[in-house]
Amino acid sequence: MKFSEVIGQKDAQVRLLQLVHEGRLPHAIMLCGPSGRGKLALALAFASYLLGERDEEGYSVLSSPEAIVNAETMLQNWEHPDLHFTFPIIKPSNVSSDHKMICDDFGKEWRSLLKDSVYFSMDQWLERMKAANQQAMIFEAESDELTRKLSLMSSQGGYKISIIWLPERMNITCANKLLKLLEEPPRQTLFIMVCEEPEQLLETIRSRVQRIDVKRIDDENIEQALMERRGIGKMDAHQIARTVNGNWLKALEMLDAGSENKLFFDLFKGFMRLTYMRNVKELKKWCDNVAGFGREKQRRLLSYFSRMVRENFMMNFHLPELNYMSGEEEEFSKNFARFINEANVIEIEELIVKARRDIAQNANSKIVFFDLSLKMIVLLIKK
Repeated sequence: MKFSEVIGQKDAQVRLLQLVHEGRLPHAIMLCGPSGRGKLALALAFASYLLGERDEEGYSVLSSPEAIVNAETMLQNWEHPDLHFTFPIIKPSNVSSDHKMICDDFGKEWRSLLKDSVYFSMDQWLERMKAANQQAMIFEAESDELTRKLSLMSSQGGYKISIIWLPERMNITCANKLLKLLEEPPRQTLFIMVCEEPEQLLETIRSRVQRIDVKRIDDENIEQALMERRGIGKMDAHQIARTVNGNWLKALEMLDAGSENKLFFDLFKGFMRLTYMRNVKELKKWCDNVAGFGREKQRRLLSYFSRMVRENFMMNFHLPELNYMSGEEEEFSKNFARFINEANVIEIEELIVKARRDIAQNANSKIVFFDLSLKMIVLLIKK
């Protein structure tokens, strides 16, 4: 995969290549930023470059034409023996309790998803694994398997590269074992972590990696990609790019008339109306409905709530360039925005963040959302 296939992110690409050309490439890099910015695509393009795929000018780190063709053939199917993937997985109900889950158990599904697109969400990955309401995580056995793989010599004589997608989902035992690998990395090994919530990682891990914050994708790049990759007209592409605030996955969602974003908007609108009316009985029904979602979907819903709180607060400044909402969201916010103000915005945001953290830690979702509802009733009347 070439850097030209990555949507935007030219600054990050330049920085990564500078580390190589100046001989300053560390043994561990962590690409950080919210979902939808193309961090995994960036990691895959960088790994492909280091393993010998030719760049846009035809340059390769390998000198032998045969070796270059061989590397590109293996990378086409993401089956290069020196490229190792670690990612969150589930433990299917039909698997024996004695079996220790590792990522290779879902290797076929992972490579299949990568071949379809290197831009995907956790929800799409869970669907590919046929998960029910399970939360995906990286189990302890994976760190042992990764240690075993990286202890071997490079099969092609170059780098051994470990791409870890969402390392914040490692359980604590796995994280501690990974820390030992980072403290004493095997020879010619590069770790590339793709992280959305770095604060969830051990501080000792964060201190041993070089962090690169991946910025939002420029509107122009999203607009161009929508026209070239999805055949969208210029006006529609411009409107979508303006709305999604640098998130390519959100741009793709907006192309789907029945997108999750529409569901979340309806839930947000209903929730805020019920809390303002102090309709506890209907709020209880609302909470019971949302409790039926899987935990990943509940976390995404709360992230959407957080975004809408921010957008409504900013709307009070009457500066359209600061807002990133769809037409439907903006229409609702014209009347609702005044209820999100300087007196309550911080507390509301902290309340949503806490609820999201509780859901991630397997708290009872009915209790979490009902608690959120009752406290929101109090906060919305603050002025």
